[in-house]
Amino acid sequence: MAEQAQLSGVRLGPLQAGERITLTDPKGRRHSVLLTEGGQFHTTKGAVSHDDLISRPEGIVVSSTGGTQFLVMRPLLGEFTVSMPRGAAVVYPKDAAQILMAADVFPGARVLEAGAGSGALTCSLLRAIGPGGRLISYERREDFAAIAQRNVANFFGVNPSTWDLRVADLLESFTAEALDRVVLDMLAPWECVAALAEVLVPGGVFCAYVATTTQLAETVETLRVHSGFTEPLATESLVRAWHVEGLAVRPRHDMVGHTGFVITARRLAPGFTAPLRKRRPARGAYGNDYQGPRSQPG
Repeated sequence: MAEQAQLSGVRLGPLQAGERITLTDPKGRRHSVLLTEGGQFHTTKGAVSHDDLISRPEGIVVSSTGGTQFLVMRPLLGEFTVSMPRGAAVVYPKDAAQILMAADVFPGARVLEAGAGSGALTCSLLRAIGPGGRLISYERREDFAAIAQRNVANFFGVNPSTWDLRVADLLESFTAEALDRVVLDMLAPWECVAALAEVLVPGGVFCAYVATTTQLAETVETLRVHSGFTEPLATESLVRAWHVEGLAVRPRHDMVGHTGFVITARRLAPGFTAPLRKRRPARGAYGNDYQGPRSQPG
């Protein structure tokens, strides 16, 4: 039971030295703090001693030497990923949640990830596959891989035994093994479609996270041309918080807008192709002379 809790990133009991916590001030500002014996968190309103927090439960309120109160909590996974040290840009919690649901990442799944970046999406994938799954993460840059490894170990408290981090280029060093899910966060995911189709089990999900419409179009068209996948689905999510105070109920002026597109398609059984599309493309979408085999009237 304790091992499962550790692999899920859930820490129970009193706060301990060596774990990261979140201090929230009266204005709602969050401060990520790594607890150390004898350490102090300094603010313009005085310091908070780490020793006043270690061995105490989360959910307490402490005061700095200047009298400012701070709420003490262990960070949720979403809070951890946006505040952790980073090399590459992190996958935002809203996109990580969309990826997990769109790719249907389940406990026990065999998942391939490329690239690992700073480890934000990696943490979400490791939690989703549970102690019975396996995650293989490729990262081309050694410095990014080192940051990802530290962040994952910091969140889970260990280097999960379910995680295999490989510092290599996916196309150059890919080893064939059966996979249930593929999640790509890389510059040119369409270049990997053919190779990964060979190892993705029938019914498995190919998922790509891209930032630009050019990448979106290239990935979708490559999946269509391959013909071994279902019709790709491309989506994005926008998150807007609300201000609620008495009768003043309105959308907040800030929001998390476009960050990336999530593209998913499912692998067909070998030797089968998807039925012809019944929806005619918009006029001029592929040029005036286009006679695509996967598009017909009706």
